[in-house]
Amino acid sequence: MHKKLVFWVEEYFYNPSLSQKILSIFMLPLSWVYCFYMYVRFKSKRTENFGIGIISVGNLNVGGSGKTPLVTALASRYEGAAIVLRGYGRKSSGLYVVNNGVEILCDVEVSGDEAMIYAHKVSKAIVIVSEDRKKGILKAKEMGAKIVFLDDAYSKHDIKKLDILIHVESKNLSCLPSGPFRERLWSEKEAIVLKEGTHFKRVVELKNKSDKMSLLSAIARPQRLDKYLPKVVSKNYFEDHHSFSKSEVLEILRRDGSDSVLVTYKDFVKLEQFDLPLSLLDLHVEVDEYIFKIIDNYRGK
Repeated sequence: MHKKLVFWVEEYFYNPSLSQKILSIFMLPLSWVYCFYMYVRFKSKRTENFGIGIISVGNLNVGGSGKTPLVTALASRYEGAAIVLRGYGRKSSGLYVVNNGVEILCDVEVSGDEAMIYAHKVSKAIVIVSEDRKKGILKAKEMGAKIVFLDDAYSKHDIKKLDILIHVESKNLSCLPSGPFRERLWSEKEAIVLKEGTHFKRVVELKNKSDKMSLLSAIARPQRLDKYLPKVVSKNYFEDHHSFSKSEVLEILRRDGSDSVLVTYKDFVKLEQFDLPLSLLDLHVEVDEYIFKIIDNYRGK
């Protein structure tokens, strides 16, 4: 039931049926109340300066936007980088150092999938999960970080930072619950809005390709992968951050008679422990040099 509800919500926000559009209209009064509350919350915050360059990368809407590969590309550019994130979907709570810049210190159940991606792909960066981003920033500074990247922290208005937002196309521009927007880009707040194809582009590499592959995906709005996909036997979608069992994957392989399951890195870090045949759709982004100049200028202030 949970899986069906997640997919229904994604459809409601991004590809609504007629009945869902009608429901969205009825929800508009609640959206106005919610959006006003978020504005009052924003105005009530006072920013705290942590004495270190802090860059937040995120999006205003619910669901995926490709921020993980963008954070990876940005953080990879800098010596002494730290990445701090909530660690959504992990089976732990509190603050954990996932990577100290030398080695990975925990498993994916403790870190969550996104943090483990950073730990693998930006292996020289400090990676910290913490629901309290301020504690994560202070820990990163204590460990010698020179620049901190926050994953999905636009709403942390009490932290002095440079906000980078990924533009996501949507026909519904309303706030929750009528539309997909968690918050507005308030006119009093500065932020850099990036568009795919203009400020960055995705590059896809297929690794460990096999003759017969079954796609397995637990990312938000998995249809985003369609334009990058090679031929697959089947497409198997799970809710975002789904925690897989080995039997689930084996069942797909047996049912399809496939040689391997095709996954993105987000699912690869959860499945590699099972020692099953995996093909990897490895996505990364190339960022316009202009964005790095903005970050460097911000750090120099």
